[in-house]
Parts: sequence; structure tokens; C-alpha cells
Amino acid sequence: MTTGLPKTMRAIEISHTGGPEVLTPTSRPVPEPGPGEILVKVEAAGINRPDIGQRKGVYPAPPGVTDIPGLEVGGEVVKIGEAVTGWKTGDRLCALVAGGGYAEYCLAPEPQCLPVPKGLNIIEAAAIPETYFTVWDNVFTRGRLQQGEGFLVHGGSSGIGTTAIQLASATGARVFTTARTPEKIEACRKLGAERGINYQEEDFVEVVKELTGGKGVDLILDMIGGDYVARNLDALGRDGRLVLIAVQRGPIAKVPLLPLIMKRLSVTGSALRGRSVREKGMIAETLKENVWPLLERGRVKPVIHATFPLEEASAAHALMESSTHIGKIVLTI
Repeated sequence: MTTGLPKTMRAIEISHTGGPEVLTPTSRPVPEPGPGEILVKVEAAGINRPDIGQRKGVYPAPPGVTDIPGLEVGGEVVKIGEAVTGWKTGDRLCALVAGGGYAEYCLAPEPQCLPVPKGLNIIEAAAIPETYFTVWDNVFTRGRLQQGEGFLVHGGSSGIGTTAIQLASATGARVFTTARTPEKIEACRKLGAERGINYQEEDFVEVVKELTGGKGVDLILDMIGGDYVARNLDALGRDGRLVLIAVQRGPIAKVPLLPLIMKRLSVTGSALRGRSVREKGMIAETLKENVWPLLERGRVKPVIHATFPLEEASAAHALMESSTHIGKIVLTI
């Protein structure tokens, strides 16, 4: 190990599958960076829905990845592995990782590391990677959202939702979103949504069709799944695209096929965690080119709802599962 680095670190492990209480402080060896890897001294780590899935046993870490949860970090480079050329010790960065973020030290592949955007603090930077990688790849690469198109994102007050609203609005799209309270709808409006739809009181299909003159939207980003799928197809216009990234209401859907044929609809989806370093690195380069200027100009910005010390990860998970938050929840180390 490099002189000055401890041999062990504080971390949060999942003692067994279950509720937030199974997140347990522990001590683990400080990992050693391999070729192409960077050892980051973590200052902040974002919390995301996949972390909850891992804790519940329904979204396990990929083979060979640490069981410590956490998919995004911000902090300082303290050691580099062989073949790392773009970073040196002392640099500050944010990184997308496949696991290990809930700890004092975390390994990150070099292609998945990005500089802290100018004007943002480390907590804000740590809240960027998982949501921005996900939104960019699914809304703009897979979903092909263009200026002037109609875009609906479900769960607009979530980390994904607040990111998607801002990026789509910055692109010049008409942005609509669903949320469940007046407070969340107002927050979405301030971020750039033309209309927030209270899904407990309104039918988003009817509202979207009314707002688009009966045409429907061009793109829907859905993390709900289940019975929302058929309704999404109804809300799409001709040549519309549906992109699925999660299935909070279940992985099974009864889908009418006629709208797919008559409206020439496309349905796709993706998950980020299990993809290759090369693929994630390509997304990182695209973000640096297209999104980092928006972040540094203040056109878009991570929305931070709350921070918790590392040892209070269970309380942070409980808050996320309550769905009362708006934006991101971050652990600080």
C-alpha cells in the first residue's frame, strides 16, 4: 500500500437481505487498484434505487464486484493503478462505480471518472454519475429526444426525474412529468417541466393527449413498469418511443399489440450496472462533451434533498423508500 494509506477502512455492508436496518457499519481492507483503476478517498456517495434492490436481494452485484453497495462517489485520487494516464494523486473527481461507494475508499475504473464540474461542490458532484449516465444514455441515445418533441418522465421528483427534466428542458423539448403531491409537482415545474401531473388525481394519458392536441408525446422514460406499460403506449404519438429503466410496479405487463403496429411505436430499455467499462466510458465522454458545459454554466444542477453521515446509511435508505424526498440523497464521509 502507498505510504500514508490505512490498511482498513470504514464501510457499510448488507448483513443479510431485508429492510434498511440490515445496513451495518463494518471494517474492510482498503482495496488495491489494479491496472486501469483509481483508488478514491470518498468524501460523498450518492444513494440510488438499485442500492435498495441490492439490499433486498433482487439486484445483486455483478460477478467479481464488491458486495459493498454504492454506485457513485466523489472524492480525491489517492493511488493509481498501472496504465492510468489521465489522473494523478490529489486530483478530485466524481465516478460511476459498479459497487463499493458506501466506504471511505473505493475503486473506480479510469474511463468512468470525470472531473468535478466547476462551480459544484463534492456532494453535488457525487450525486451526478448514476443519474446523469442513466438519463443521457436512455433519453438521448436510446430515446433520441430532439428539440421541440414532447417528453414524459414518470417520477419527476426522483433523482432520475429531476435530472431528466432539466436535461430535456435544456435541449428544448416540451417536458411533462408525473408526481404525487403538489409540492413535488411545483418542484418539477421550477426545474423546467411544462406540466406536472398528479397521478393520484389525474389520468396522465388524458392529460398528455390534451396538452398535445390529441397527438401524444414522442418519448416516455418509465421506471414504473407493470400496468403503466399499456398506458404509456396509449400516451405515445406516432413513431413514439418508450424506454424502460425500472419496474417498480412489477416486471410483468399485459401489452396491447395493435398500438405498436398502428402507431409504429418502439419499446426498449436498459440497465447500467452490468455494462462494460468501455461502454460506460463512452457515455462518460459524451457527458463531458455535452453535459459538463451545462453543469458549469448552471443550466442544470443536481438537486440535493438531504445528506447523512456514512454510519446513518440505514436512515438514508428509509428516507428514499418513503418517497418523500425531492432529488438526491447523499452519504458524506
